[in-house]
Amino acid sequence: MNTTLTTQEVQQIAAANASGRPTAVLIHGLWLLAGSWDAWQARLEDAGYAVVVARWTREPEDVADARRRPEAFTGVGVQEVTDRVAQIARSLNRKPLVIGHSFGGLLAQRVADLGLASATVAIDPAPFKGVLPLPASTLKAAFPVLGNPANRKRTVTLTFDEFRYGFANAVSEDEARALYAEHHVAAPGRPLFQAATANFTAGTATRVDTRNPERGPLLVISGEKDTIVPRAVAHAAYRLQSRNAGVTEFVEIPGRGHSLTIDSGWAEVADAALAFAAQHAEVSAAR
Repeated sequence: MNTTLTTQEVQQIAAANASGRPTAVLIHGLWLLAGSWDAWQARLEDAGYAVVVARWTREPEDVADARRRPEAFTGVGVQEVTDRVAQIARSLNRKPLVIGHSFGGLLAQRVADLGLASATVAIDPAPFKGVLPLPASTLKAAFPVLGNPANRKRTVTLTFDEFRYGFANAVSEDEARALYAEHHVAAPGRPLFQAATANFTAGTATRVDTRNPERGPLLVISGEKDTIVPRAVAHAAYRLQSRNAGVTEFVEIPGRGHSLTIDSGWAEVADAALAFAAQHAEVSAAR
């Protein structure tokens, strides 16, 4: 599918191709925007990567814009965003390292399934079709969306208490409030419904071929204290992905919740991703 990339994405792709450096593509999840990767972008650039930060379909420019237009993401689903990220990856001269968090972690695995990644890091990834565990904490964290079927066609803004439980349970209240003020925006309900019904739906947008030989190396990172994507969910994805002939690894980061990519401990997670890429990514592989 042909999708429209933003000016910023086009510029980052052009700069990456001109640089000759290995490239990383970053994919955020629900309730966040591309700006949530700012610290990661700087860290990856310092490590020698060119960086493209993928945006979701109809993503607002920044947090202020998103709060002025909370309806912006209405109806956006997994396939639309997969198509956008795939277009980015195909526009690069060589296969990128693809890093995604939460639903971005699911999207990263779907892009790898298309044979477009040199290596993939899925951080606290939303479940793909076939991942069966459904812990109570996941149901509670998702209830603000899944509790009302009408939210499939709406966007949902979390209260601070909901954000605190689902994202920021492993940091102090002061840090949780700072993260909420800096990053939280309304998110489309549709992807959560797609994931929740995946195991009962044919042709689901969350399907991943775990045996695909074109997938490439994959690392699944799990935050020990994550309530949205607890270890049981992340490790189930890892076990299914381990059917692949490619390298598949699992790392649990102690004491961390779902905010692990944006909170004060983000660098530990970034370093784990970079260490895996340094060992396994085929950074010199031209198309």
